[in-house]
Amino acid sequence: MSQPAKNVEAQLPFLDGGGEMADLIRRHDWSLTPLGPINAWPEALKAAVRIVLRTPIPIVMLWGPEGVMIYNDGYIEFVADRHPGMLGKPVREGWAEVADFNDNVMKVCLAGGTLSYVDQELTLYRNGRAEPVWMNLDYSPVLDETGRPMGVLAIVIETTARVLADRWNAEEQDRLQRMFEQAPSFMAMMRGENHIFEMVNPGYMRLVGNRTVLGRSVLEALPEVASQAFIDMLDTAYSTGEAITGTATPILLQREEGPPPELQYVDFVFQPIRDRWKVVTHIFVQGSDVTERVEAEQHQRLLMNELKHRVKNTLSVVNAIAARTLRGAISVEEAHSSLSARIIALSRAQDILTQQGGNAANICDVVTAATGLHDDSSGRFQVNGPRLDLNSRAALSFSLALHELATNAIKYGALSTDAGRVRINWSVESREGVSLLHFSWEETGGPTVSLPLRRGFGSTLIEDAVAVETDGTACLDYRLGGVYFTLNAPLSAILEI
Repeated sequence: MSQPAKNVEAQLPFLDGGGEMADLIRRHDWSLTPLGPINAWPEALKAAVRIVLRTPIPIVMLWGPEGVMIYNDGYIEFVADRHPGMLGKPVREGWAEVADFNDNVMKVCLAGGTLSYVDQELTLYRNGRAEPVWMNLDYSPVLDETGRPMGVLAIVIETTARVLADRWNAEEQDRLQRMFEQAPSFMAMMRGENHIFEMVNPGYMRLVGNRTVLGRSVLEALPEVASQAFIDMLDTAYSTGEAITGTATPILLQREEGPPPELQYVDFVFQPIRDRWKVVTHIFVQGSDVTERVEAEQHQRLLMNELKHRVKNTLSVVNAIAARTLRGAISVEEAHSSLSARIIALSRAQDILTQQGGNAANICDVVTAATGLHDDSSGRFQVNGPRLDLNSRAALSFSLALHELATNAIKYGALSTDAGRVRINWSVESREGVSLLHFSWEETGGPTVSLPLRRGFGSTLIEDAVAVETDGTACLDYRLGGVYFTLNAPLSAILEI
């Protein structure tokens, strides 16, 4: 409404310099409000209005018991689409949705008290909808000439954007923290040039043996790494601002008190973190404990080297067997039969080694493999001896020797008759302080045995080769009652340790 009085502007110097709101106040018909005509306002009210209008921050004054609203330009944005309708309205009517809140404000401040709120949340109706609004609010009484509270001065700073941003940041921080905590890799955040631990995740704690590291420097928390170049790498990353990486890097960590440091292998990144001024302030450490992978790769390389070695040795043995077999054979058929049988015996020995881990074969299994094809339900073999794990060299030589003994027994010896038997015995004996394996093969019940006219390759395998491969002494005796073979070998040369 327009002010009916003439020359109003000349009569209202307290509004001078008050901006957009000063013009609206001049034109407003205050006679229709509890404040009455503007020319009749008390000096205390005019003085308060002058202060409100000239203040750049959002302020609204609530005058009288009704809390009639007079506000400045800064408050316009807060009121939004309810401007200019708020001007001159009692606060209870203007902000009806928060009437109870403002009733308390009026009650406290008109009694001479003050109120202050930080990030106070209220639901206000603005821009056509109800919305949550956060504010910093400061309320104080406005006094008249006698010191009596006549109104309330309200400083209203909306903090909605900041509160929502803080909440988003907090949620984002919480999300990042959950990711940090749940990450399968190890992570740590280190502050400053001394690399103080600020954050570590469970993966990092597992890596270092769950030691107390937060708030401590790397040197203090993990002293064993001082001589392992990791602190130098952290220093370099911090001073240059360039990331440093490592792959399958060995690190000795004292994960438990007492035992020596454990050798671990890690893939890692030392990533410098810069602030808004591009200054490095932190180092982010991220990586994976790849110890199991590295050890598996090392074991695989070991197995490959062992395989190469074994194949080479096996081929050498096959070559030697083939050469001697062919040289001593009197026909192609005999050569083929003997060579095939010997290679099969060698293959069985390799199977036993493979089944038992590649480096050892139990002597019981070696004997069973060599004699099993020739045994029957009548129990033609009598076997007795303790379980001993032979190394691969001894196992192969034993297998070939037993194969030759069994083959000869079937062709010419005890196993060529139904009544024939073979006793196989072995034991561990001590002679002059040396532990020896005493092994014997004794044939009985077969045809009369005589010394062969010539010494074939089979005899060489039985007597000479096994002695050489076991660092022992072997004897093949052609007794009238049956072949008798003995071997004495030091345990240190034939057992898998």
